[in-house]
Amino acid sequence: MKQAIVVRTDLGMGKGKAAAQVAHASLAAAEAAMQRKGGWYEAWKEGGQAKIVLKVASESDLRDVFRKAKSAGLPASLIEDRGLTQIEPGSATCVGIGPAPDAEVDAITGKLKLL
Repeated sequence: MKQAIVVRTDLGMGKGKAAAQVAHASLAAAEAAMQRKGGWYEAWKEGGQAKIVLKVASESDLRDVFRKAKSAGLPASLIEDRGLTQIEPGSATCVGIGPAPDAEVDAITGKLKLL
């Protein structure tokens, strides 16, 4: 079991901003898993909460990843920033996927590169 967080690199977020957005995505996706796939969440939690952080270069790529994850029935969250600091309000910054079985996450994110 693992969780994948996908981050946009074209926004020019600072390291701290990106870290905060990744945290939002991780928590939101985990909460979705707790509600819809409780067994997956528990197995992931007990197994050490494995995570991987990946990157995409555009909003359209990020939204495509989110659509694919939702279509596959995976717990997923799309994070849109409030625009209080570095980026425009409503900007999609990250997607959290899972926790879910490794193979199901890899089917969506396997071709993406590490952040």
